Amino acid sequence: MKAIIFDMDGVIVDSEKLWSQAEREVFGSLGVQVTNDLSILTQSMTTTEVTKFWYERFPWLHKSEEEVEQMVIARVIQLINEEDCVISGIKNFMEKITKEGFKIGVATNSPYSIIPAVLRKANISHLVDTISSAEFEENGKPQPDVYLNALKKLNLTADQCIAIEDSNSGIRAAKTAGLKVIAFSKYSSMIVEETYLEVQSFEDIDFKLLPSSSPART
Repeated sequence: MKAIIFDMDGVIVDSEKLWSQAEREVFGSLGVQVTNDLSILTQSMTTTEVTKFWYERFPWLHKSEEEVEQMVIARVIQLINEEDCVISGIKNFMEKITKEGFKIGVATNSPYSIIPAVLRKANISHLVDTISSAEFEENGKPQPDVYLNALKKLNLTADQCIAIEDSNSGIRAAKTAGLKVIAFSKYSSMIVEETYLEVQSFEDIDFKLLPSSSPART
């Protein structure tokens, strides 16, 4: 293994509640009835897909979908800066794997503009070698596009990398790209996809448990 590619939301920052708050505030101000049942359907979507989802059900006036999407993004960035949302142990783990010679990537469905805010909040900007956002891909997770792009940027093959994901859609994206996956399940009890390893803390990841470049169990 030469690199570890991290999902962002739910792996680097505990941001689901922040996205939920921002969407309720922004879409609610436009007359959208944001319900829990409908919100569940949007959890694995990109922000563009989420905005389209709500507009199709509760079309608003005077603002474009792009304007509203940017309002949500701006509010999420504000909340990230204000709230205590960094996943415990993420910086120490990244420092440790960097010393072991691993490269670090970030592959996320989130818009690109949110990524620097998250990396600054977690104080890990200097540790990350490359970032890949679904904003610039044809498809977001569960399609593999962001992982394939991350591999290209790292100049590595899938069997040289491992992904850390916290959702079924993210796990499917990484596996489809050919990566083995560690499921980070601290905040999710709904992971049903088969993974190489499942942990609830970065302290639980023993380097002896990481796969070699040769085939390993899945």
